[in-house]
Amino acid sequence: MKHPVNTSGRPVRLGPRSVTALVLVSLIGVAAFTWPLFADADSAVTSHAGDAPWLFAALLPLLVAVVIATIADCGMDAKAVAMLGVLAAVGAALRPLGAGTAGLEPMFFLMVLSGRVLGPGFGFVLGSVTMFASALLTGGVGPWMPFQMLSMGWFTMGAGLLPAPQRLRGRGELLMLSAYGFVAAFAYGTVMNLQGWVLLQGLSSGISFDPGAPLPENLVRFLAYVVATSLGWDLGRAALTVVLTLTIGSTLLKALRRATRRANFEAQVTFEGPKRGAPGEAAHRTYVTYERK
Repeated sequence: MKHPVNTSGRPVRLGPRSVTALVLVSLIGVAAFTWPLFADADSAVTSHAGDAPWLFAALLPLLVAVVIATIADCGMDAKAVAMLGVLAAVGAALRPLGAGTAGLEPMFFLMVLSGRVLGPGFGFVLGSVTMFASALLTGGVGPWMPFQMLSMGWFTMGAGLLPAPQRLRGRGELLMLSAYGFVAAFAYGTVMNLQGWVLLQGLSSGISFDPGAPLPENLVRFLAYVVATSLGWDLGRAALTVVLTLTIGSTLLKALRRATRRANFEAQVTFEGPKRGAPGEAAHRTYVTYERK
């Protein structure tokens, strides 16, 4: 029996089960973010305040499903799960260092590099778990937390989907990761703004959410809301991500890749037939060989 050898350059590859689990959780996430835009004006459920517990309850088993699917697809061992815990703890510890200061959040830089090295499936779980751990650490538990977990999962997964994970190295890779981090930092802020903006209704403001209004009209209001409230914060997050990636990204990438090689996420297991021994020895032994990539 053989587990497939990783030839993509990613320690944890995407298999059919992993893709199915990620598509399912992403569809649920997109629906959770956008459904108030399509609700009727007289609907009693046009905000995210009441659906957060349900989303959180659905998100946790789906995250477990992604991990189980990844294990089933590539046969990674307990070392990979341990590495997930270590990186999530480091990311959670980094978040309070810049939270509340012009959007300077160094954890985004770590998520970009980790997603690049670990791949999209494991990266999605890492981003979500990191945000959950940081919320517990900073006391930021609220109706926004499951939405933050989804957004950070997508943020980290996107880094794992970037091209040429095996071939591209050096300055070119850092420039690509910097560009992704810059754009994705704004995308993260915009997606999270959608969750918070829906709660602002009935304020008689030109940028507040108007339940039941035509979708184009609400989108114009939302764009004005983003420009007026969070553009500067997102710029600080994006700029710090670029600076950290270009300055210490190379060192951290090497450390992460060295750690994943030692963790042996995808050891190829080969069961060989019986080997002949000396006369009188049992000839029915099975030998197992582990080939580390």
